Amino acid sequence: MAEEEQENSNGGSAALLNVNVDIVAVLGVAELRISQILQLGRGAVVELERKVGEPVELKAEGKLVAKGEVVVTDEKLAVQITDVVNASPDN
Repeated sequence: MAEEEQENSNGGSAALLNVNVDIVAVLGVAELRISQILQLGRGAVVELERKVGEPVELKAEGKLVAKGEVVVTDEKLAVQITDVVNASPDN
């Protein structure tokens, strides 16, 4: 019985390793009034709270998992991870 539980446990975790999770890179956040949003147009600049040089956040399912720097690879933006956040119930 214990061997069967262990096999189910290992099989379950192995299956989880193949699950896709969306990762979101948070460049910054801005709070705007609806009147400000309605005035946005082509060329408008929305100032974010994050300062130049501050790391961007990588989130999985809304939870912070890492921080990094924005880089360009080929012709795409990417995030080079500089810090992996330890998993904890508070994250």
